[in-house]
Amino acid sequence: MTADQTAAWAEQAIAEAAHEPGSAHPSREEQVLLRIERARRRRPKVREERITLAHGAGGKATRTLIDAVFVDAFRNPALEPLGDGAVLDVNGGRLVFTTDSYVVSPLFFPGGDIGDLAVNGTVNDLAVCGARPLYLSAGFILEEGFPVADLRRITASMAAAAAHAGVTIVTGDTKVVQRGRGDGCYVTTSGVGVLEREITLGEPMVRPGDAVIVSGPIGEHGITIMIARGELDIEADLASDTAALHDIVATLLDAVPVRMLRDATRGGVATVLNEVAQAAQVSVVIEEPAIPVRPVVTGACELLGLDPLYVACEGRFVAVVDGDHADAAVAALRGHPLGEGAAVVGVVEADPAGLVLLKTAFGGTRIVDVLVGDPLPRIC
Repeated sequence: MTADQTAAWAEQAIAEAAHEPGSAHPSREEQVLLRIERARRRRPKVREERITLAHGAGGKATRTLIDAVFVDAFRNPALEPLGDGAVLDVNGGRLVFTTDSYVVSPLFFPGGDIGDLAVNGTVNDLAVCGARPLYLSAGFILEEGFPVADLRRITASMAAAAAHAGVTIVTGDTKVVQRGRGDGCYVTTSGVGVLEREITLGEPMVRPGDAVIVSGPIGEHGITIMIARGELDIEADLASDTAALHDIVATLLDAVPVRMLRDATRGGVATVLNEVAQAAQVSVVIEEPAIPVRPVVTGACELLGLDPLYVACEGRFVAVVDGDHADAAVAALRGHPLGEGAAVVGVVEADPAGLVLLKTAFGGTRIVDVLVGDPLPRIC
């Protein structure tokens, strides 16, 4: 959006607010916030006639597609929370079930490949729901002509990642499509875990006064994938952060009261925080200097015109904890090998509800919105 478009948008918001019957004349800031809230209350509608890459990027277009098509078709109480997994009551116990598909390009990249990415990603979706991961399925869509040696490499990577995470791949499926009708190999994994703690996690549990924590430096996976594609004249000593998070999550849950956990994949930390703010109807205020980002990621983002807050991670999560226990939470995370860079990055406040605000290093404040699409497609 250009500066002229932004100014026009604000002026329109003011004009609309001025016509609100029976209301006192709000400030300019209140009028803009009012228009944001109106836009969010509109019934989701997919305006495009065909699917675009933006619909799979984890931003606004993805959420609109999910709400307007999938939730509308499949609506039920287990689905509607739209968490990383569904919590199911079964014979007096609680299970978590999740599924995910992987289309990352390239298939092999520094720090991992599509195989361990699929296993770790599904394990992590179970873990941030508070579950102990147990079993996975694995489905493969292969393109005619795909090298068997590459498939063996991927499955070996999956087996190693599953063993490391303590899960078993117990079932699966394979399909082959004609040459030119796929892109080598796509993987879909589903997972089942058991909830052994008497806890309820999720955005509705978040309260003003809570602390917002990230488990380590952000943006490494997304930037690694961009560089690995070889389309940019950039060299960097960087590897994906892909990792199974079940153990570090258990460490945190044992240490402090936790309100919510989410792994910061597509759409990055910014998208997770917006989902928290909107679902809990709170404001999330984060401090730019407190956000852990490695210099190599910062440098690459500056060259590419990206904000690290929107760049995907595959081995980091966002936690919201009781504010009184923030220091203990960070200490617990930093005591784990995957949490050495954990940090409190912000707090939860009551107003303005539904928004994420960033206090910049220069003393200003700006809104951190959800992107429509994603400048980094097919990163997972």
